[in-house]
Amino acid sequence: MPNTQLDTFSTEYKELIEKQFRESIEGLKAPNILKESMLYSLEAGGKRIRPLLLFATIDALQKDPVTGLHAAAAIEMIHTYSLIHDDLPSMDDDDLRRGKPTNHIVFGEANAVLAGDALLTYSFQLLAQAPETSIPLKSKLELVQLLAQSAGAEGMVGGQVADMIGEEKALTLEELEYIHLHKTGKLLTCSILSGAIIAEATKEQMEHLEKFAYHLGLAFQIRDDLLDISGDESVIGKPIGSDSENHKTTYPSLLGVRGAEEALDQHYQQAKEMLKKIGRNTQILEELTELIVKRNH
Repeated sequence: MPNTQLDTFSTEYKELIEKQFRESIEGLKAPNILKESMLYSLEAGGKRIRPLLLFATIDALQKDPVTGLHAAAAIEMIHTYSLIHDDLPSMDDDDLRRGKPTNHIVFGEANAVLAGDALLTYSFQLLAQAPETSIPLKSKLELVQLLAQSAGAEGMVGGQVADMIGEEKALTLEELEYIHLHKTGKLLTCSILSGAIIAEATKEQMEHLEKFAYHLGLAFQIRDDLLDISGDESVIGKPIGSDSENHKTTYPSLLGVRGAEEALDQHYQQAKEMLKKIGRNTQILEELTELIVKRNH
């Protein structure tokens, strides 16, 4: 099959961000084991969905995606720190992540905690150090506020706590959506809106992109829930069926598999509708949305 625009775009910008990770972490004046632990999880693979959403948003708004490199790397570092901490014995207690031993299995629990802490704090340093030719000072301030809010108590961390509180409980659909809009959706939204800020989107474009991100975030999680039922463990890189074993409320448990699939399609269609309203060439964002909705891992 011929390469799509997303294939070409993804290859180019994944290479750029991988290079940014290596140069940034290796250049730190820090103990080698800490840098090794940080890079181990950063380079463990992954689809780089969040950076690609940021780059693709800038591209759709007809600006140079390279201007978003520092912001994209910062968001992915926060995502990676959250995965390191999620895998810890006191959290999900997972031994595998993307088919490889988790960070605490390789480096020990204490080093894994500290590597996560270091990635979280360094993400803001990296964003602050972005050249002003790429991101003006005023935009940096907006990005720092957005990233902190999206990652912290009002965002990802708050969603993770709500998720733990909800374990072993029968949640309503509204309660489940709150968890996923915060635990997963806030950082996805942050990626899209960060790209919009960097590309100087209009107020109307920002509103459409925020609604797009809302539907995309829920579609992302519904697909995750479905993969936990029917996914291929060798492809996903971690055990499946954990949601059921842990008695967690999921979209399939609330809506049934068919109902969850219908909800997934509804959010997919609504996400595409929001992209149409932006009034720009959003093909790469559209292909990325399809990839998220139809992915097998």
